[in-house]
Amino acid sequence: MAGMRMASPLLALAAGYSELAVGVLMSLYALTQVFLSLPAGRFADRHGLKKPVALSVTAAAIGTGLAVAFPVFPVLCLAALLTGGATGSALIALQRHVGRAAAGPDQLKQAFSWLAIGPAFSNFLGPFAAGLVIDHAGYRAAFALLATFPLVCWYWIRTARELPLPEAHRNRPRGRAWDLWRAPLFRRLILVNWFLSSAWDVHTFVVPVLGHERQLSASVIGTILGVFAAAAAGVRVLLPLVASRVREWVLIVAAMVATSAIYSVYPFMHLALTMGLCSLLLGFALGMVQPMVMSMLHQITPEHRHGEAVGMRMLVINASSVATPLLFGSFGAVVGVSAVFWTVATSVGLGVRVALGLRDDRRS
Repeated sequence: MAGMRMASPLLALAAGYSELAVGVLMSLYALTQVFLSLPAGRFADRHGLKKPVALSVTAAAIGTGLAVAFPVFPVLCLAALLTGGATGSALIALQRHVGRAAAGPDQLKQAFSWLAIGPAFSNFLGPFAAGLVIDHAGYRAAFALLATFPLVCWYWIRTARELPLPEAHRNRPRGRAWDLWRAPLFRRLILVNWFLSSAWDVHTFVVPVLGHERQLSASVIGTILGVFAAAAAGVRVLLPLVASRVREWVLIVAAMVATSAIYSVYPFMHLALTMGLCSLLLGFALGMVQPMVMSMLHQITPEHRHGEAVGMRMLVINASSVATPLLFGSFGAVVGVSAVFWTVATSVGLGVRVALGLRDDRRS
């Protein structure tokens, strides 16, 4: 999906589509996840790991395969829906599985730090590989390469051991997923996650537009995005080593302060090297957020509803991912890309106060 999110807007821009059209295309990667997140969470609670991932692998391979056969804008939109929905459903099943396999708060932080290295590495590999192949062999070849990645995913996960369903899953009434919002700490955690995931989405969407505006090649743009992902992966390698020494809320607040500062100066960077440096620092800041959020999420929700809680989180951040490219695509077309960066810097900075409320030690 990371490779498709870099390659498809570049193809659309090269075909003459507007920034608004590209924003619509990018929003579709999250649209399916908005509707699938809660059902996918409940499905994972009932069926475990392998069945949801198998269905996701099939959908992602079909989506990228269609882009190989028909690399035109309407098919790119369909591919975005399929690959986005597949990735979200697979992540929910994976995160639920890992959260249940861990024991205790420290092990939760360590487990989610290790798990988060995988998507971070994928966010480097996808754009970097797609950019190189586009420059040397064209868009069809890049989509063909990306179509093999879901199959590699299934190769690695096919031998994973399923965990038994929790006893509470069979003996308690499930209730409605929206009941999770009654917990104040859950609401605050999801809001903070929304601020930071929006910052991540804006970077993924705006950098290709900014690079195209400054006449950078596809491989250079892919490298800038790849540096961001590599930094996110790097910081996640270090997180398991410090997880037992640092509270989750401390790292989340630090990430928000750093993100606000980096977005403030990003528009002033006109060279690929300085853009890459900002991308690197932003990757360090945002890369440490997801493991901490997932660790706290599994501590504040009942075990038999972990899939629903993960699905609810995915629903909120992907609803934002649908709106963010549309909103900032329109906004950027009217007032320029720089204003998009400064708007994000302001919103994340204002969100620091919300993050400070995560110091509350109560667990629901």
